[in-house]
Amino acid sequence: MALKVELKPGERIIIGESVITNDSQRTRLFIEGKAAILREKDILTTDTANTPAKRVYLAVQLMYLSSDVEKIQENYFTLVNDIVKAAPSTIPYVTKISNAIITGAFYKALKEARKLIEYEGTLIGHVQTGGAGLPENEPSGGFAEGAGSNSTDEGSSTPSAD
Repeated sequence: MALKVELKPGERIIIGESVITNDSQRTRLFIEGKAAILREKDILTTDTANTPAKRVYLAVQLMYLSSDVEKIQENYFTLVNDIVKAAPSTIPYVTKISNAIITGAFYKALKEARKLIEYEGTLIGHVQTGGAGLPENEPSGGFAEGAGSNSTDEGSSTPSAD
């Protein structure tokens, strides 16, 4: 079954190692075969990967698009080690990403990395507003209590600026 992708005017998409830019009209593509496919809205660059979770996403994105995954994996493991040290409550997110990578499911790993970015935004938002960790009405990302660390650990330190 073909993948149907609709592109807005001027929207770009990566298919395999090619960047395709749509013209001035909406376009519908039907894509068959095995190739890495990323829409423009899902692509991060080194300039836009400006937080630890976004850098993890960028590393996963590069693995998804690359034929030489081993080069990028070392950088990925350094990044996830750093994020887990800074915020142990990210362990369930990182575990899901890593499990998807190990099984070669890179697109699934990208979707899990997007969840990590959302969670990081929640943590940063609470640090900026003076809250300690997640709010009480937050379902802690859907993970069982005790997964990771005590959420007050993340709120007590100032995030580093890279």
